Amino acid sequence: MLKKNSLVLWGVVLFVAWNALLLFFLWTRPPAFDDHSHLTAEVIRLAQDAEVELEHQKDLLRQIHRYSALWSKKMKKAEEGDRLPPAAAGSPATEAVPPQPRASPDAVLPVVVIACDRATVRRCLDKLLHYRPSRERFPIIVSQDCGHEETARVRQPDLSDVPVPTDHRKFQGYYKIARHYRWALSQVFRTFQYQAAIVVEDDLEVAPDFFEYFQATFPLLLADPSLWCVSAWNDNGKEQMVEAGRPELLYRTDFFPGLGWLLLSELWDELEPKWPRAFWDDWMRQPEQRRGRPGCPVPATV
Repeated sequence: MLKKNSLVLWGVVLFVAWNALLLFFLWTRPPAFDDHSHLTAEVIRLAQDAEVELEHQKDLLRQIHRYSALWSKKMKKAEEGDRLPPAAAGSPATEAVPPQPRASPDAVLPVVVIACDRATVRRCLDKLLHYRPSRERFPIIVSQDCGHEETARVRQPDLSDVPVPTDHRKFQGYYKIARHYRWALSQVFRTFQYQAAIVVEDDLEVAPDFFEYFQATFPLLLADPSLWCVSAWNDNGKEQMVEAGRPELLYRTDFFPGLGWLLLSELWDELEPKWPRAFWDDWMRQPEQRRGRPGCPVPATV
């Protein structure tokens, strides 16, 4: 701080002294020419030179202020760094050691199918069973709501209406969906004690590389604490838009897709206590839930 003040003080002193000497020189200099026009031209030239020099001095003063401000910020940051504990002083991306997740790269990844009253769940299940490489690595759990017997597998027990505000009665279904998701994920992580899970809905028809994709991306989710899920969905993932010859290419997105996604039990530990009563997927996209995490890797498109 003393060094900053000294720089500013000396800059001001030099600025004032130079301009005082310049004015003294102009006032005391004898006329060099008898001719009035020549004298006028000489005065104009000196005035122009003085104006140029004045601008130069102003630039010097501005530089002094700018470097003084930069120096102040640098010193302030250094002082704050000295006050931080050793674990917080480093950069989380380079120096700090992230907490190790409980899951291992070979953890079992159950596929949780959220079902309600769509008889087409059979097509979803048929595709999952057809492409599944291992029943041990990828067990399938169907959580069924709505009391629809054709789709009954593992039924969410509370089929009653959800109390909702009067102006939200038309959104009763969204409240039931949020209740169902909370119950199903709690069963997966609390009752069955799985370390991670893939979530799909009963109208989703998976691609042939669905399981291969999650096997390849699951280690990324374990290794990078800035990721909070992995999604196999891209709204632009049409055949003509997929970049050919680049199967390894992924994009980060800050928009939670909500279809065909993989999460760790650690994330559910964070989300369950504050799980919303309705509109759970919109809630997941809020900054309060993302907490600065860049988002999900998704399949890339051109």
